[in-house]
Amino acid sequence: MMTERSESAAPRATPRLVLLVEDEPDARTILARRLQAFGWNCLAHPSVEAALKDPELRYVEAVVADVVLGDGKLSGIDLISSLRKEEVRAPVVLVTAFADTQRLKAALNAGASYLLEKPFTTESLRQVLEKVTTVDVDLARLVNKALSRARLTRKEEEVARLVLKGLTSAEIGAMMGNSEKTIKQHLTQVYAKLGVAGRAEFFHLVFPS
Repeated sequence: MMTERSESAAPRATPRLVLLVEDEPDARTILARRLQAFGWNCLAHPSVEAALKDPELRYVEAVVADVVLGDGKLSGIDLISSLRKEEVRAPVVLVTAFADTQRLKAALNAGASYLLEKPFTTESLRQVLEKVTTVDVDLARLVNKALSRARLTRKEEEVARLVLKGLTSAEIGAMMGNSEKTIKQHLTQVYAKLGVAGRAEFFHLVFPS
C-alpha cells in the first residue's frame, strides 16, 4: 500500500533502469508510472520468477520489490540472492509492513540496501532510490567509515546499523528484545558520539549528498 502525492521531479537526461516487483496490479501500475515521472525506465513484474526472465535484467541500476509476493513461490528476500547469482549487483529496496520479525532479519541478512515501510509516498521512494544509487562507492564501506570514528559499543553499533536500514526505534526494539525507550537511549548515545542532532543528520553524515 502506498499513498500518492502530486510530487514533481525533473527527469534525468538519460533515464535509468529500475526493476519493480509487485504482485498487486494497481500498486504496480501506480509505482511504475511515478517512477517513470521521476526519470526511471521501469521493468515491472508481478513475481520474482517473471522478473528473472526479463532480458533487460542485467542492466538495472536499482530494484524495488515487495517482501511478500503472492503470485510466485519466491519472496522479495529470495529475489536478492537470485539477482546476485545472475551477477546483478544493483541495490535492492524492499517494501515491507514489518509484520514479521524473522522475515525482517532475513531481509537484512540477505543484503537489502533499504527497507521501506508501508504505507509510503512515492516521493519517499524517490528519495530512497536517490540515496542508494547516487553514492558511487560501496555503501557498507561508507557505514563502516562513519561508525568507526565514534567508538561505539557493540550494542550501539548494532542499533546504528539498523537505523541506517530504515527501521524505527520500535521496530529495532522488537528485533533486539528491548523496549523502544531503551533503543532511543542507545540512539542518544550514538548521536552524541557522532556529533549529530538526530536521525536526519546521522543519515547525512553517513551518506553525504
